[in-house]
Amino acid sequence: MTTAAAQDGLAADSVLDCVGNTPIVALRRLFPDPDVEVIAKLELMNPGGSMKDRSARYIVEGGLRDGTLRPGSTIVESSSGNFGVALAMAARVHDLRFTCVVDPKTTRANLTLLRHLGAEVEVVDDVDPAGGYLGSRLRRVRELLAQRPDAVWINQYANERNPQAFYHGIGTELVHQLPEAPTVLFGPVSTTGSLLGSARRLRERFPDLRVTAVDAAGSVIFGGPAGRRDLPGIGSSRVPELCRPAEIDDVVHVSDADAALACRELLATEGIFAGGSSGSVIAALRRSLPDLPKPCRAVAILPDRGDRYLDLVYDDDWLAEAGTRRG
Repeated sequence: MTTAAAQDGLAADSVLDCVGNTPIVALRRLFPDPDVEVIAKLELMNPGGSMKDRSARYIVEGGLRDGTLRPGSTIVESSSGNFGVALAMAARVHDLRFTCVVDPKTTRANLTLLRHLGAEVEVVDDVDPAGGYLGSRLRRVRELLAQRPDAVWINQYANERNPQAFYHGIGTELVHQLPEAPTVLFGPVSTTGSLLGSARRLRERFPDLRVTAVDAAGSVIFGGPAGRRDLPGIGSSRVPELCRPAEIDDVVHVSDADAALACRELLATEGIFAGGSSGSVIAALRRSLPDLPKPCRAVAILPDRGDRYLDLVYDDDWLAEAGTRRG
């Protein structure tokens, strides 16, 4: 998804043409075992700071191509942060109006970015029956659509262009980037689109690949009990329509505290400044290592950058409180 100008080394047409083609790096300092190679896909290096740049661009530009979106259209979406920022960036480039429905878990940094990118921000603060905010956000989205019949709901939880973005993006890039066949893919889940799309493409080239979903403790995606979750961007209080459990081999649930500790360890050893979902992936991988075959090559999707989590995973008081909840 790059323009001819970008391919020729000239200036890109917009910041959206800088999405994708993220590097991979071997985490040999964090995982020094010679029988284990961990390769991280640095999605945090997308221009909007997360892998959600891919799905936002793919969905918006697909809508503009098929006519469901036109310049000046209004789009509406529920987001806990990064997808909202990515949509706001795409809306700004393509002259769209955007209303983003968020909740109290949305970081102050993301709220600031959304507003500076021109998004209208609606905050819901009533907890849904599953103990989260997603149900409440979606209810507000439906209310807004009833008030604005010309608005278009992106609906990342059911939009098939979501996994397609990652099939053509992360999955295709890894097929060309990986020096040898991977043993297992670790990726975070919320809508499940990024993990499923990436895995589908990789399995076409590497059919023996195992896929591990990294979920938040307290998320209900795979049937676990609902519980408190403070890190945005990972887990869900409802099962997304895109979810296909049969395509996933293993699920690892990670607490907020363990995700934060892994973020700090990643920064201290590899110099990679990552966000909460990335920390969850690292924590899940470390927990899973004893059960993986040796030798093995694990691919870890690191979806988000750390600057929007300074008040969470990099705050000592927040971590202490999260550790108390972990027990």
